[in-house]
Amino acid sequence: MVEGGRYLSINDTITLVDLERTPPKPYPLILPILFEDDFIAIIHKPAGISVSGNYYKTIQNALVYNIAPSIQNDALPWALPVHRLDHQTQGLLIVAKTKTARIELGKAFENKTIVKTYQAIVIGDTLEEGSINFDVDNKPSLTTYKRLKSVPSLKSGTLTLLELYPKTGRTHQIRIHCSKSGFPILGDKLYGKPHLILKGKGLFLVATALKFHHPITKAYLSFNIPTPYKFIKRLNNEIKRFEVYQ
Repeated sequence: MVEGGRYLSINDTITLVDLERTPPKPYPLILPILFEDDFIAIIHKPAGISVSGNYYKTIQNALVYNIAPSIQNDALPWALPVHRLDHQTQGLLIVAKTKTARIELGKAFENKTIVKTYQAIVIGDTLEEGSINFDVDNKPSLTTYKRLKSVPSLKSGTLTLLELYPKTGRTHQIRIHCSKSGFPILGDKLYGKPHLILKGKGLFLVATALKFHHPITKAYLSFNIPTPYKFIKRLNNEIKRFEVYQ
C-alpha cells in the first residue's frame, strides 16, 4: 500500500490485489443462525452493529467467523448480506453464499416477492390498523401496520407496539413513515422526539419475519422471531410506573 498521489519511479514494482478474493478479517461475534444450507443463510442481526462498512466490527466481517463457505461451483469467496438493516435495528437478515443465490435474491427484492415484517414501539396511540404512503426520497412508498398493544406512559402519554409491513424498500422508510404520521419510533434519534429519547436503550425496531422462495430450490421459506424481551420489558415497566405514580 502506498499513499495517494505518489509518482512511479523506474524499477518500481506494482502488485494488483483482487479485493474480492482477499477475505475480511473475521470479527468473532457469535450470530444466531436460523437457517443455513449451501446457498443461503438467515441470521439474527443484533442492534448496535452495522451490516457493512469501512470498519472492523460489522456483520459482514462476523459472517466470515460464523458462516461455512459454500462448496458450489459458483461459491462466493465469503458469505454476503443481500439487504440491509439500520445500525440500531435488530432482526432477520438474508445472506447469500453463492453468486447465483445473490443474483436471484436481488431480483426477488426488486420484484417485491420477499415479504418482510417488523415490530416497533412507537410514541403515541394509533389506529387499530392503517397504511402510510408518504414519499421517501421523492419516491412512492407504502407501509401498512396493525396495532398489537397500547400502554399508558407517564413520560410519553402512550406507547404502542405495532407490527409493520413495508411494501416498498426505501432507506429508513418505516422510521420516516412513523415519524411523519405522528407516532415516531421510541429511541429514534434521527426522526424521533429528542426529549423522549431513552438514554442507552437504543431503537425499538426489529425485523421479525421473512417469507420468500429459496433462490435455488424454490422451496417456500418462512422465518419468525418473537417480540424481543427488551420490548416486552419496556412496555411492562411503563405500565408499572404509571400505576405507581399516576
